[in-house]
Amino acid sequence: MRIQLLGGPTNNTGSPRLWIDEDRQLYLVQGYRVADHANRVEIPHMLLRWLQPGTFIGAPLHDSGHGSFTLAGQPVTDPDCLAHMRIPDHETAVAVPVGQSPWEW
Repeated sequence: MRIQLLGGPTNNTGSPRLWIDEDRQLYLVQGYRVADHANRVEIPHMLLRWLQPGTFIGAPLHDSGHGSFTLAGQPVTDPDCLAHMRIPDHETAVAVPVGQSPWEW
């Protein structure tokens, strides 16, 4: 798995962050752990700013009402990928499809 950092709200040095696996057309969404849900993360609304043009996160986003979304995906477990991402203990990452928007803005 070859991944690329797209960005995050802390100048790409902290987290949460958005990554892409272009070979498998997956976004790897790094965010805060959601208690009792290994396949869920909480991310700030502003993380969506780093989506590639013409795409969207291919999973339902649930608005928390306080500036963040929760979403579910496949937990990222690949050791090489996790080593590259350097995720803090209070966070995790899930893989979700890269959706292609039918709209042209």
